[in-house]
Amino acid sequence: MPVTVAEVMSRDPITVNPNSPLKEAIQILAERHISGLPVVDDQGKLVGVISESDLMWQQTGVTPPAYIMLLDSVIYLENPARYDRELHKALGQTVGEVMTKESVTVPPSKPLNAAAQLMHDRHVRRLPVVDSDGTLVGILTRGDIIRHMASQD
Repeated sequence: MPVTVAEVMSRDPITVNPNSPLKEAIQILAERHISGLPVVDDQGKLVGVISESDLMWQQTGVTPPAYIMLLDSVIYLENPARYDRELHKALGQTVGEVMTKESVTVPPSKPLNAAAQLMHDRHVRRLPVVDSDGTLVGILTRGDIIRHMASQD
């Protein structure tokens, strides 16, 4: 019988709310030496993830998209919507303004090897574990997988 995500995941992960001040999330990441946090609403449903890469916009800022002028028209050479998202991340003051909303998740019943493959393919450090209602029940990190591997010897 294959090992499932539920057997290896960290239960009761530290979370933040979309309305939490950004400074609070930064403090938690720094003090706990972790690279990301699930973001949940008041009912415990996952609404996003805030990670170190989301926070980098606060320091690096954004560059307006390249454009050309043609007959009094502006033609953007890059997607202006991307610039708008990056600008919100750079200027955001709450977790909800900076977080990544489209998070990759797994159910607790997923085989661990399939979750590890998903993490590898998507280049993610953590997978929020949600039940069928979208409620956060845990988090699976690369460290959880490595600790499980070490315990098998």
